[in-house]
Parts: sequence; structure tokens; C-alpha cells
Amino acid sequence: MNRDDFNILKSGVIYFDNGATTLKPKVLGEAVADYYDNYSSNIHRGDYTLSSKAEQKYEETRYLVKDLIGAKKANEIAFTSGTTDSINKIVFGYFRDHLTEGDEVLLTKSEHASNLLPWFELADEKKLKISYIELDDNHEVLIENVEKAITLKTKVISIAHVSNVVGDIRPIKEIVKLAHSKGILVLVDGAQSVPHLKIDVQDLDIDFLAFSAHKMCGPTGVGVLYGKEKLLEEIKPIIFGGDMNADFNHNGERIYKSMPYLLEAGTPNIAGVIGFGYTIKYLMNIGLEKIHDYELELKKYLVKRLKEIKEITIYNENSKSGIVTINYEGIFPQDLSIYLDKYNICTRAGNHCAKILKDEIHIKNTCRISLYFYNSKEEIDRLIEVLKNPNIKREII
Repeated sequence: MNRDDFNILKSGVIYFDNGATTLKPKVLGEAVADYYDNYSSNIHRGDYTLSSKAEQKYEETRYLVKDLIGAKKANEIAFTSGTTDSINKIVFGYFRDHLTEGDEVLLTKSEHASNLLPWFELADEKKLKISYIELDDNHEVLIENVEKAITLKTKVISIAHVSNVVGDIRPIKEIVKLAHSKGILVLVDGAQSVPHLKIDVQDLDIDFLAFSAHKMCGPTGVGVLYGKEKLLEEIKPIIFGGDMNADFNHNGERIYKSMPYLLEAGTPNIAGVIGFGYTIKYLMNIGLEKIHDYELELKKYLVKRLKEIKEITIYNENSKSGIVTINYEGIFPQDLSIYLDKYNICTRAGNHCAKILKDEIHIKNTCRISLYFYNSKEEIDRLIEVLKNPNIKREII
């Protein structure tokens, strides 16, 4: 699907590491080059035509994000450097002032480091309690286990919409409804969901959402922080400087701007944000539902073909995303990934920044195959052919 839009695919590379970052369509490079070549200037500062054009394009992306995720207002959208930056700004800009000693934060052991380490740091600082929602036998999150984990001390549930290793789609709408009935706020890590699923934050009633542009055909160094307007009215910046202030004087008196500029101190990645707008339009033209359906078709085919190899263990056969996590008996995951690279096949090996998931799946490292809409069944066939090589272990040694 749309393979001609990606120059890198003409090299013959088979790219199965979309969970880490996706390939970039030609429209992104063209948009970024247009900014740098034809109207490169700063925004929110210049009283001249070039600056006005850059600002207009930058702010247009904010409205595209609003429409993409179904936000109520554009000022609920702040641009960051990525999911990690967004979660840190939410944790330390909002929850630092809204949690007190003994309050409980619910996580899962399959969360990415970006949704664990900020909470660990805040827990140390504020003497919070970190607890984990139990995973089922398929390493997935069930609503009944969420309910079982909630206590009278629970104040926040911070959870990925889609796990980056197991690939399970969590029942976010049900989790949020349950949480809100008990006065609990929900922060959703959307890094693996927004690029693949149609998201409506108002329908899901999400309090905070974080995601990255680079996992959805956009540039690196651009992320999104979404929050409900009433919550963002109480958020504080954790980075201070130009463009987030309205005024200050030598006595230290200062007035800061309101959202979204409050969280966008300094010169942003203007070219990246503008380029992201073009990739949002590109994905919306394809259709997020169409992308998800095609990924599931590819995954079903991939799992079927992998089962032809008795040495392969599949850890998440039943998850409803384009992520398939495997190991090959007798081969260390990194060695397997390096072997596949000899045949121009890109996969991810390791713990995938989910270092405590080993407590659940009882293995530290795996090889991950993550699919996107430009992958094909022919590429999967080539992967299987390479994995079926009778000399595979000899070649690795």
C-alpha cells in the first residue's frame, strides 16, 4: 500500500521496525525542504511576511492534530520533542502539584520506559506508591484486572493504549470510565496507537495523551501533548524561556502565556511541525481504519507463516495490532536481528525499553517484527524464506 511514496523502499530494504520509528514519505521531505528553502524564519516573533507564513503553517498543524485525535479545542494541543517529553511535562508539570504522599499510581509491567521512569522519579520525590495492573495469561490488560488493582489511594492510571512489545490494544474507554467513576485521572501513552488507530479523545474521555510524530511517518523531534482544557489550566511549565512568557521585569515579576504556548518555550522544531502537518494529511487521506485493517491482515499472514518454523516462539499471537514478538530457539535475539540484516531485513531485538516485562513473560530479550501499511505479504514471504535457511545457525556463528 502506497509503497511508491517511500524512496527508501526502492533500495530493496524490508523494514519491519515500525514500532521504533516509521519510514518517511516523500511529502515530508518536500515540506521540510520547502520551509528551509523558501520561508525559513522564526514564529510568533516576526512582523514580516516570511515569519507570518511559517507561523500560519505551524499553527495549521495544531488544528490538524486537533482533528486527527478529536480534541475539542486547538489550545489543548502542545508540541513537544516526543512522547517522552510529553509524559515528563504532564508528570512534573501537572501531577507533581496534584499528588501527595501515599497517593497511588497504577502502571503495568509492559509499559515503555517513558511511561515508567518519570513516575519512579516523582514517586521518590513525593513518596508516592507505584502499583501494577496484573496482566492475563496472554500478557494483556483486562478491565477486571484494572478494577481489581484500584484502591482507595489510587489517583492516576498511566497506561499505553497499545503495548510496544505485546502489542495488545488496551480497553481505554472502559478503563477511563471506571477510573473517572472513582475520581481517578488517566494518562494515555499513544505512541503505538495514534499512528495505527482512529483515536477520538472526547469519545474515550482521555485526560492526557502523549504521542510522537516519528512513529507515524513524521519527523523525529516532534511530539504532541494533549490534555483536557480544564486540566491544562492548572499545568505548570518545567522549561522556561522565550515565547512562553508575556512579560517580566528585573524584580523577577513575570507573566506567562496560557496554553498551548506555556509549554512551548524556546524556538521549536518549526520545520518538523510543519512537515508533521503534511504527514497527518497524508495518513488521513489513506484512512486510519484502512491502515489498521491492513495491518491485521498482514499480521494474520505473518503469524501463519511463522508457525511453519518449529524453532520459532510467538509471544503475542492473539494481539490485535501489527506487532509480532518472537524468539528463535538457540539463537540470541540480537544475533537473529543481525543475521536478518545480512538479507536487508530490519527488525528490532532487545527488551524494547520495556525492561520489567521480563517479570511477566519470563524472558529478557526478544526479536520484534512491527508492521505498517507499506509492508507487504511478499516481504513476509522473504522473511520466512530467510528464517527457514537450514544453515541459519552456522551463518550466525
